[in-house]
Amino acid sequence: MKIVIAPDSFKESLSAPDVAQAIARGWLAVYPDAEIALCPMADGGEGTVDAVLAASGGERRELLVKGPLDTPVKAHWGWLGDATAVIEMAAASGLHWVPSGQRDARLTCSYGTGQLILAALDAGATRIILGLGGSATNDGGSGLLRALGVRFLDAGGNQLRAGGAALAALQRIDLSGLDKRLQHVQVEVAADVDNPLCGPKGASAVFGPQKGASAAQVIELDAALARLAEVAGEALGEDFSTFPGGGAAGGLGFAAKAFLGARFRPGVELVAELSGLADAVRGATLVITGEGRLDAQSLHGKTPVGVARVAQAHGVPVIALAGSLGEGYQQVREAGIEACFSLAPGPITLEYACAHAGQELEARAADLARLWRIAQRAGRRDSL
Repeated sequence: MKIVIAPDSFKESLSAPDVAQAIARGWLAVYPDAEIALCPMADGGEGTVDAVLAASGGERRELLVKGPLDTPVKAHWGWLGDATAVIEMAAASGLHWVPSGQRDARLTCSYGTGQLILAALDAGATRIILGLGGSATNDGGSGLLRALGVRFLDAGGNQLRAGGAALAALQRIDLSGLDKRLQHVQVEVAADVDNPLCGPKGASAVFGPQKGASAAQVIELDAALARLAEVAGEALGEDFSTFPGGGAAGGLGFAAKAFLGARFRPGVELVAELSGLADAVRGATLVITGEGRLDAQSLHGKTPVGVARVAQAHGVPVIALAGSLGEGYQQVREAGIEACFSLAPGPITLEYACAHAGQELEARAADLARLWRIAQRAGRRDSL
């Protein structure tokens, strides 16, 4: 019996490697001789670096960078043996670095993510995987580009201050200082959204409110990003404002596509490739996946569905464990997830659920193993 365990993290509770270990303990309590393959997963957001390193090896590196509010934060990134750097923008520019009372999407900046890219270039990277998600920023990636040598100038030729709101005064983009090493690096963006930069489905309208933007500020920020797109189009000779995924991470997707020539791929697809998920699934008896919440939105690029697609290609059934099951979760069955189970043993608080996620995962995995054992016995009796 070979069981592949390929979950995402449970946000504010357990990392993907910790989730995988908890599920493994539960299954092994019932089937101590089972072969367990751990493949922690992610979709490009928080936990992407750790998931890739846990599954494929490599080195976790740390760097002191500018956080979203310009204060120093300790960020991390991953280095793989083939000169691939794995960077998640949330590590440097994530919403978790900004206390709830200080969230202001007009001012937050992605400069620290650019510093991580510089560190990768200094290390000799020939491929950079940039995970987008969990951002505190709405600056169109202008902070990242500033770190890489780009200058954003007003009518007087002065460098704009940091943040998305300042882009309203943008008159010219000076690309002469853009780090030349980027010309020899393949940049791949791991993202799970296809929002454009501007408009009703753009970065400001859809994601701005969760970063502290009021209704009036959403309009202000959307106009500022539209100005960025207009001036960038003049500088580059091409309009990237409607590119699907440009609105990811507060418009950082736009900067990656327009200025770095990035290739976009679903985050879970990239992580699956790096972690060797397909090889692990081949010949497996069962795949167990999961994330903090399963609902109808899980169909749009989330980890469990991505894992299920890989498993389906090899004819392996999939079961999902989730902290909670939200509206429309049944739709994930269409994507190949045979059954879904919630961890909650009864009415509990969110605080309790987060604090006890590990033991509940272990208990539910053990229950699944017992159910599997019953089904196997029933199958043998029916064949007699």
